[in-house]
Amino acid sequence: MAPPQQNANALPKYIQLSELLIRDIDAGRLLDGERLPPEREMAVSLNTSIGTLRKALADLESKGLLRRVQGSGNYIQKSAKAAGVYAMFRLELMSGGGLPTARILSARCQEKSADLPQFGASPRATRIRRQRYLNDVAIAVEEIWLDASVGELSSEMLSDSLYQTYLKRLNFWITRAEDRVSIGKLPDWTPPGFGSPGTTSGYIERFSWSDQPHPIEFSRTWFDTTKAVYVQRLK
Repeated sequence: MAPPQQNANALPKYIQLSELLIRDIDAGRLLDGERLPPEREMAVSLNTSIGTLRKALADLESKGLLRRVQGSGNYIQKSAKAAGVYAMFRLELMSGGGLPTARILSARCQEKSADLPQFGASPRATRIRRQRYLNDVAIAVEEIWLDASVGELSSEMLSDSLYQTYLKRLNFWITRAEDRVSIGKLPDWTPPGFGSPGTTSGYIERFSWSDQPHPIEFSRTWFDTTKAVYVQRLK
């Protein structure tokens, strides 16, 4: 486990901690039945307070992922059900897991580009470009197009989890997604330091649905295959 990144648009720290532990459970870094270290020891290793850690553990318990035994400690209880804010985020560090965070590069509502596939009901969409991190390691850049029929977003409205932003700001939730994984080349807007535009990378295209029959979001993600892998677990 590594301490979560803190930034201006981050989720509350106890949620970050909870999500970090959930992803470690999913990745097998924390095993079913494993006893967690004492809370004070965990708080020190995660650079957080006892109070914040206990809120994170309570969140895990409410999701059925933690069993507390009086006088003995806290034990991992793996669930077959997907849990957590990042349940649909498929990129992991090479060692497994990692807490996703994001740096917004740009966000604006505009006409859809001609190179986009068909999705949504509007000719306009909010285009969001971000750099993605796992435990402070830059692993990807992504471009998300959210159909204007469900609303518009600005950079000030965005949090690390776009799906949480959709729920809180636009009152809808992404219920399912379809990923197409292949090889691509880094786009011309790739930020300095991540890689040169045109460099070969892992590539994911995703269509996402809410409660409507047609997808309302399309995204493209270019990821560094030396730092991250795409993982889909069948439960």
